[in-house]
Formats: sequence, C-alpha cells, structure tokens
Amino acid sequence: MRRVSLPQLFSAAAPLALLVAGPLAAADGPGTMGPVDDAAPEAAYSADAADAGGDGGSAGSSDGSSSYAADAEEHRMAMMADLPPETPADIAQLAQGGAPVTALTDALRLAYWTSPAVLAQRSAVKSTDYSVTQARANFGPKLDYQLTDAYQRDSLEPQRCAPGTPSIFCPAPGTRSTERKGFSTSASAVLTQPLFTFGRNFAAERFSIAQRNFQAQVLRSTETQALFEAISSYVGLLRDRAAVAIASDNLEILATQQSDTQSRFKVREVTATDVQQVITRAELARAQLFAAQRDAASSEAAFAQKVGAPAGTLAAPNPLDLPVRTLEEAYAYAEANSPVLQAAHYRELVSRAAMVQAKADLMPRVDFQGTALYGSQSPYNNASRIKEQRGEVIISGPIYESGLRQAKVSEAKAANDADWRLLDGAVRDNRAALAAAWNDWKAQEAATERLALSVESAQSALDGARLQQRAGLITTLDVLELARDLLNVRSSYNNSIASAYISQARVLALMGALEPRWLLPDDPRYNPQVHFDKVKNKGQIPLFTPLMRALDGLSVGPADRRALRDPGTQVETPAVKPSVSAEVVAKTQ
Repeated sequence: MRRVSLPQLFSAAAPLALLVAGPLAAADGPGTMGPVDDAAPEAAYSADAADAGGDGGSAGSSDGSSSYAADAEEHRMAMMADLPPETPADIAQLAQGGAPVTALTDALRLAYWTSPAVLAQRSAVKSTDYSVTQARANFGPKLDYQLTDAYQRDSLEPQRCAPGTPSIFCPAPGTRSTERKGFSTSASAVLTQPLFTFGRNFAAERFSIAQRNFQAQVLRSTETQALFEAISSYVGLLRDRAAVAIASDNLEILATQQSDTQSRFKVREVTATDVQQVITRAELARAQLFAAQRDAASSEAAFAQKVGAPAGTLAAPNPLDLPVRTLEEAYAYAEANSPVLQAAHYRELVSRAAMVQAKADLMPRVDFQGTALYGSQSPYNNASRIKEQRGEVIISGPIYESGLRQAKVSEAKAANDADWRLLDGAVRDNRAALAAAWNDWKAQEAATERLALSVESAQSALDGARLQQRAGLITTLDVLELARDLLNVRSSYNNSIASAYISQARVLALMGALEPRWLLPDDPRYNPQVHFDKVKNKGQIPLFTPLMRALDGLSVGPADRRALRDPGTQVETPAVKPSVSAEVVAKTQ
C-alpha cells in the first residue's frame, strides 16, 4: 500500500488534479511574499482628489485636490494600526502595511501579536500585576497627615428662672452671658505599621498572586485559541478555494459531455433523454459552483478576521509535529502544560487563599501606631502651641459577631471544595476532548491515504468510460454517474486533508503545545513575567517588607497543588487505531 504524507498532499507536486488545478497547489514557497506597491494608496488618493477637483484644468481645482489629498493622507495616518511597544518591528510593519499573507507562519505571527482578544487579555494580566503590588503594600508602613485650620465660637448664657422657682436654683443677680471665640491650627502625622495579622496580609498576597497566575493561564488559552483559529482559517481557505476548483473542473467535464452528447444527438446516435440527463447534471454543477464560491468568499472574510490581513496566494502549510507519540503521553503532557488545567489549579488556589483570609479574621491583630502633633493649646487661641509625640502598640480583634465570621469561613470552605471538584471535572473534559481530537486526526489521516488512491481510480474510470461511450459500449447515464463519483471522491479527499490538519492542530491546542515555543521556536515570544517583575516590588522597603511578610506567613500553611480526587481520572481511554484487515486490503489492490 502506498503511503502519502500530509505535506505531500498539500504540495504542489502531488500528481492529482485536485492539487494541480486548485489553489491548494501554492505558487509561492513558504515565507515568500509578493511585492507591495507602497505608492498605490497615495496614488489612489491623488486620483480621487483629481476627480473631486471640479472642472478639469481650472486653477481652483489644483488647490482643492491638494487639500483633499492632504486630508486623506492625514486620515490614513490616523487609522494606522497602534500596536503595543513589545510588538516585533517586522510584525508591526507587516500589520500596518496591509500586505496579503502567503504563508502560515506569517498568519500565526500576526494572530499572536495583533489579535484584539490576545492584546486585551495581556492588558488584563497587567492589571492583576498591580493587585499583587497592592497586596504587598499592606506589609509596609503607612504615613498619613492632617492639617486643620479651625474657628470655634462658644456662647454660655445664664439659666433663666421661671416664676416661683426657689432662688437657690437661680443664678446670682447680675450674671451675664459669656462668649469665647478664636482660631486654631494644627498639623499631625500618623504612622501605622502592621506587626502581626495572623496571616491576613499573607493570605491577601497569596490571593492576588493566584488571581494573577490564573489570568496568565487565561492569556495562554487566549493565545492558543488565536493560533488555532489562524490555522483553521488558513487551512479552511485552502480547502474552500480548492473546492471552487473542483466544482469548476466538474462543470467543465459536464459541459464537454453536454457538447459531445448534443453533437451525437444531431446524427441520431443518442436520444433526447440522454441530452436532458446531461443538461440536468450540468445545471446542477453550475449551482454547486456558486455554492463553492460563496463558501470561499466567507472563508476569505473569516481569514481576514482571524489573521488581521487579507489572504494572498497561500502556500502549503508547514507540517505539524507533536511532542508525544501516544494518546496516554498526550494526557500526561496536557496535565502539565494545558492552560485550561493550569487555570483550574490556580482557581482552586484563589478560593483556598480566600478561605485562609476568612480564618485569619477570627484571630486578633497587632499594629504599631505613632502620632506626631503640632498645634494650638486652646481652640480659641493660636498663640500658644503644643508638640506631642506618641507611640502605641494596639491589639485588636473580634469578640462576638453573632456567628458572622464563622459563617464566612464555612462559605469559603465550601467554595474551595467546589473549585477542587471542578479541577477534577476539567481533567475529565480535557481527556474526552483530547481523545476525540486524536481519534479524528488518526482517522482522517488514514482516510486521506485511501482517498488519494480513490481519486486516481475515479479519474481513470471516467476517462475510460468516455471512450467506451463513444464506442457505444456504455450509456450516457453511466458516464454521468462516474463523473459524480469523481466529484464526490475529490471533495472528500479535499475535506479530509483539511480536517486531518485541523484535528492535529486541535490535539496540540488541547495538550497546551499550540504555542510559539513549539510552532515558531526561533521567533520572539511575549513574556508576561517581564511586566510582573517590574511592578511587583514597587514601593516596598528593602529587607523590612520581606521580613514582615515572612513573619506574617508563619501562621499560614503551604500552597501546594491539590491532588485529583476523582476516581474517573484513573480510567484508561485507549486511542482508536483505524485499520483494515489484510484480506480486504489485498482484495482492493
């Protein structure tokens, strides 16, 4: 049995009418791009300006066209892509130039560096980096100040006695009301330093770090999705362009058959029924061509959406390699690298840190507070001043809150248990999806080899049948049925090539290997750790803040990853191996 590899199937050298006639046979090699006329946009704007200038040759039209061209150029510059500064220069140039994409590697680079979803998630990760900075700020001192400038007026009026009130209860005769008033100013500074919070601050920091790591895994998942969609749109466009070529070839075959049949009808070699049969198939072929063109146009739009650039003459995609050989190895690789499973682990760490925070709220806390005051001795006199310095250690904690804090602890425990169970569910879901993608890939790959032989046989059968028809050995309907068989097997072959490639990419995505480090090992990669390292220690006091963190963490246990509790994860799910018995293969040779 002859084996045909996927790169050979996508290659322009494959000896098949599908690849020779269709766009799957790329004219340019991988990584090549056609020349781009940079002056074309400016020329177009100039032409539009000339058309809008009014009467040809008038003195005012020249100024008007120049103004229009200048406005158009300014608008074009305003609409140019604004990419993050970490974007590689060649990618920024490719994205801003608007040149058509011709190679899968360029499509992957554009999707990785310019996808709006990816860029948005990178900014989301940066925002959570600052939450770690905020949490670590709780370990250090806080200094607040207060400046006051007050005016106070008090008026003391004597009590008025009602008639008949004993004189002993009435003020002495001649007592008058008194009034005091004046300005006062003061300045104070308050220094607060947490000494020991029984893990409150440490758990808050762990909570923010777990949230940040969760968002980092969401970013990996978003990047993987962007790369997978780029591959799917690239291969899908190749498939749909080839489908147009297949439908066009089928229409050409039937048009030739219709011409031959009508010529034979004129000399009474066939009947009118034969002519109508061919016309029926030819008109159906035209409708099928319209449908194929519609699908190809939709794929063009999907390509521009997922990649961010138009598609040119697409080269055959590079072959995909897997870092594993068996499905069981793929399971193990996914548990260590899948961003979905890693995100499930960090989600459990987030809720566990919230549980530690809730438990710490049941304990007291120890803080130091220092106060410095400089102000007026009297609120009515700003001349006399006072200076005061005060330092105190404050121990505070709850005594009784009607079970509120205990309920919060129980709530946090239940939420953490739910996230732990969801981790088991994520493993199950990943294994099921991975097995489905693996089996589909293997089945499509095996079917592609057989369909390649089927295309050759169908083409030979049709060529022979047309000769036999001219000799009067078979009917027109027999030829039409063989033409339909050729159309079906070519379409199946075309779909199988694309499906096998996309399924293999899906396997890589589910494993956590559909990343630039595997697909584009020599290309630069975005590293979210760079920004995190830059901001995580901002505002901290060297040596002092780490010491306070270590002290507060004494009452908090380790944050190791939880083990899986689901017995279903121990169930083996072997891969299906598509095979045909040797006897059946021998009969088909």
